[in-house]
Amino acid sequence: MMTGRRPTISSMNGIVAAAHPHAAAAGAAILARGGNAFDAVVATAAALNVVEPYMSSLAGMGLATCWIAAEKRVRTLNFVPAIPAGFPVARYSRRAELMRGPESVGVPGNLSGWTTLQSTYGRLGLAEAFAPAIRLARDGYPVTEFNIEETNATEPEIRARADLWPAWARTYTDGSGRLSKGYVLRQPDLACTLEEIAVDGPDAFYDRLVAHLSATGGCVTRRDIDAFRPVWASPAVARYRNLEVCVPPPPCEGFQFLIALAILDGFDLAGMERNGVEHLDTVWRAIRLSAGARIANNNPSPERLAELLAPASIERLRARVRDGRPITGPTEQWMAAEPGPAAEHHTTSFSVADAEGNLVCVTQSIGSPYGSAVIVPGTGVTLNNFLYWTDVQPESPNRSRPGGALPICVSPSLSLRDGAPEIALGTPGSYGIKQTQTQTMVQLVDFGLDIQDAIEAPRARLWDGRKVHVESRFAPATLAALLSRGHDIEVGEAWTMKVGGMHGIRIDPATGAKVGGCDPRRDGYVVPA
Repeated sequence: MMTGRRPTISSMNGIVAAAHPHAAAAGAAILARGGNAFDAVVATAAALNVVEPYMSSLAGMGLATCWIAAEKRVRTLNFVPAIPAGFPVARYSRRAELMRGPESVGVPGNLSGWTTLQSTYGRLGLAEAFAPAIRLARDGYPVTEFNIEETNATEPEIRARADLWPAWARTYTDGSGRLSKGYVLRQPDLACTLEEIAVDGPDAFYDRLVAHLSATGGCVTRRDIDAFRPVWASPAVARYRNLEVCVPPPPCEGFQFLIALAILDGFDLAGMERNGVEHLDTVWRAIRLSAGARIANNNPSPERLAELLAPASIERLRARVRDGRPITGPTEQWMAAEPGPAAEHHTTSFSVADAEGNLVCVTQSIGSPYGSAVIVPGTGVTLNNFLYWTDVQPESPNRSRPGGALPICVSPSLSLRDGAPEIALGTPGSYGIKQTQTQTMVQLVDFGLDIQDAIEAPRARLWDGRKVHVESRFAPATLAALLSRGHDIEVGEAWTMKVGGMHGIRIDPATGAKVGGCDPRRDGYVVPA
């Protein structure tokens, strides 16, 4: 019987859930050729650079949360470099000043993160892992509707920048700046760059990157790049029901997700009507309070994080959820005065499981759609705009500093049951990432949906103040009741990327089957090996 939903795709061997079918297929092909999850991660990530260039780049940044089967433990890898040492923070007072162009570019971290994952735990060479991406870049691929939508929506903004538009239009369109169905996107410069890196390493690419930024007003230097090393760490952890939920530790801001789950662990959500008033009111209130805790405790020390997750602290937040009074507060950065642009959520997340028991969740980004829109000449590589995520507000207690850590809102997660990996969940969505993870986890764990249905369930995005943008698939009467409880409801489309684009894997504890979930809000796809 046809249901109108995506099928549940499972495998007893390996599986890849990613934001584009070509990228998921690239990772699955590496698994089929004898690579493990870490090799497949590199293949998937590199292919995403080709097929979703508005969200992925080897010059982006990211984080990974990994179950290492041979070591029976979770490790996280942070490949988010520090703010450049020469970042002129005093020059800026609003983040909008760093939206595009060379000044917005942060130190690249993705390539170093990919190669660290593979060199530490993979078994194949970089050339083999890059091969699917190189072929896609050179041969080209017919663009999807989502390619067209993202590119055409971004074009007017980039066209306004005479220094950025010509190279961007030549690289990603036929020179017009617009895409249409049937267009085959070929990226020969990117194919050559990936080949060069696979054979000779990244030095020549980094030299070209630095030379271009130096000539155009950026602040990233070769010293910044050479000083960076991805950092392995133990995860930050919280219990939710009978799961142990793991995210990268600060400066990753994933601890907001842990705080929200800790709050909700004190409520019988399963006893509420799914997508009913009590369910949504409780979850949204917990999300807003957890966002406030994250903003007030930016980049906490291990000791401070332990205090935030301690029972007494969590119980105070639960009491605020229970009291019923409307909650007004920020969800983004310290100050609510300047909302971000609607097209801020240009990140990608994917998960890979292999037959050996490894499970990896990666979330990586170039920041905004097409990042800084700066393309290093002759390389086909678009650079990130992660300095837009610095806090440059002069009055902010969290004001960024040159050389300091760059707090980052991506939050790849793994959850364990009885010491074994069960769930990988990651999503794009900027400061809404932890909101999407919380809502999906409740659908998955409390209401017993399978991972595909949990991802497809309607979601909301909370903004500063009391604003809540909701998908229109919620019942109107439910939304009216929530409005009366103090949520400033804005009803959007039935499906919107404002609530993220989640991809994940759940391992059946009874059978060991690996079940993938992909988000129809994106070009998401699950491919078994």
